[in-house]
Amino acid sequence: MPPRPPRVLGDPGRPALRALDRRALRTAVLGWFAAHGRELAFRTGGRPDPWGILVAEVMAQQTQIARVEERWPAFVAAFPTPEAMAAASPADVIRAWRGLGYNRRALALHRAATAIVASGGAVPRDLAGLGALPGVGPYTARAVASVAFGQPVGAVDVNVRRVLGRIVVGDPARISPAALQAEADAVVDPRRPGTWTHALMDLGATLCRPVRPACGSCPARPWCTFAARGVDAAGLGGPAPRPRRATPFEGTSRWLRGRLVDRLREAPADAAVDLAGPHGGHSAEAVERALSALAREGLIELDARGGARLAGSGAVPAVPGSPVGHRATTAPGAPAELR
Repeated sequence: MPPRPPRVLGDPGRPALRALDRRALRTAVLGWFAAHGRELAFRTGGRPDPWGILVAEVMAQQTQIARVEERWPAFVAAFPTPEAMAAASPADVIRAWRGLGYNRRALALHRAATAIVASGGAVPRDLAGLGALPGVGPYTARAVASVAFGQPVGAVDVNVRRVLGRIVVGDPARISPAALQAEADAVVDPRRPGTWTHALMDLGATLCRPVRPACGSCPARPWCTFAARGVDAAGLGGPAPRPRRATPFEGTSRWLRGRLVDRLREAPADAAVDLAGPHGGHSAEAVERALSALAREGLIELDARGGARLAGSGAVPAVPGSPVGHRATTAPGAPAELR
C-alpha cells in the first residue's frame, strides 16, 4: 500500500508565525546576512538599478549564481538600459548571452526591453506591470519589486520555499503554495525588503540546504519547526543520495542546441552557415530537428538553402510550410517564465 501523502496546510489568510516571532526572526536573519551574505556584483554599488536587477534575475532563473556573477557585468555594460537593448538586434543579445545557457531567455529579455521602451522606458514598479513582461513570472516580478523598488513582497523561489516551509511546518511539502506565499509576504521586513529577499536566498543556498542542512549554524533555528524536530539528524544529515546514471550531457538535445547556436555566434553577422550533417555524435536527422526547433522558437533563421543565422542577423527568404526557411519570434507554448 503506497504511503499516504503528507497533509498540506493551505489557509493562505492565516500566516503561521506570530508578529513577535516575525520581528525576532527578521533581526536574527538580517544580522546573519550582514556578516555572512554573499557579495555579488549585482548587489553592490549605490542606488539599485531596476534594469540591472531585472537582468540579473532573468539570468539567475536557470543559471548558477557563480556564472551570473561572472557574466552580468559585461552584459549590462553592453546593454546598460532597456533602450540600448531594444536598439540592438536579437542576434546581438544572443551573442552576449553566451555561457549562460537556455538562450530563449535572451530573446525574452530583448522582448521585455522592447516592451519597456514602448511604455516609456522605465522598468515597471508594480507586480502586474513586471509580470506582464516577457520572461518574467511571479518569482522574478516579486524579486525585482522588492530589491529594485523596496516593495514589501515576498519572492519565493526553491530556496526560499525550503527555508520558510521548514520554519513554519517542518516540511515544504506540507504547506500549499498559496499559504507559503502568504507567509512570505507577512514575514518581509517592511523597512528593508530587498535585503530580506537576498538574506533568505543566501540562507537557503548556504545553510538550509536540501541535504545536510547546517541547522547548528542557522540564525532561524530558534523559530524553526524542522530544526526543533531534529529532522536533519534523523535523515537529511547523512550522505547525499547517489545521483542516478543519466545520459552524458554531450548526448542530449540541449547540448546539441547550444553547440549549434555557438557556431552561429562565431560566424560573421551577415553570413549564412551550413550546419547540415552529423555533429558531435548526433545524427544529421537530429541536427535537422534541432535546427527546426531553434527556428520555431525564434533563436535562429533558416534560408531556403538551409543556411542558418542568429535571429535578426539579416533578411532571410522564408519558405512557408517548410522547417527550412522558417522564421519565428515566439516559441509556441513557451512558458511566461523560463525557470
